[in-house]
Amino acid sequence: MKIACLHTAHSNVAVFNAAAEDLGLAADALLHCVRPDLLAAVEQARTLTEAIRRETVALILDLSEEVDAILVTCSTLGPAADAVGDITGVPVLRVDHALAEQALVEGRHVLVLCTVATTLAPTRALFSTIAERRGASFETRLVPGAWTLFKTGDMMGYFRCIADATRDAIAEGFTSVVLAQASMAGAASLLESHHRPLTSPAAALAEAVRLLRTH
Repeated sequence: MKIACLHTAHSNVAVFNAAAEDLGLAADALLHCVRPDLLAAVEQARTLTEAIRRETVALILDLSEEVDAILVTCSTLGPAADAVGDITGVPVLRVDHALAEQALVEGRHVLVLCTVATTLAPTRALFSTIAERRGASFETRLVPGAWTLFKTGDMMGYFRCIADATRDAIAEGFTSVVLAQASMAGAASLLESHHRPLTSPAAALAEAVRLLRTH
């Protein structure tokens, strides 16, 4: 079993390796492709342009020749995974899709936290589709100042900022808090178990493994 992870942040390599280890996957089960330039291009354009989408789709198609499944771990690039459809011959999963399926249970009111503005629109679109089907509700919120900390390399500051936003959300009465981006997952370890948010790496990898084992 070989799963490619398309990242836009180098720090996500360690995050997904840890999630793979927790799932009992072999040490070489993941193939990492890191393209921070794609996210930088979206941030500069302030949207996922057609040109960036095409470049991402071409990269996914190239990766599909080497692996059994592909995870697009950047939520901002998620719509490019949707655009691929079935043409690769291997499953192509958005890292936030399994997360949304897990979070949006009927009757729940969920807060979805993001740290980069370009993630908000694709995250809302994905969660809206699933929430309507599930009879759940959600809100999205940007964690102020967090992305600046990430871009300057202050990962502990980044995680603390997200953890504080999670505690605030629980105090406001949200049933569940979701961390939309894979880069945010480290914040979960700073929170008490009853405040622990849902994170995407474990959910997405588990879904990829399930698909590969049942097909």
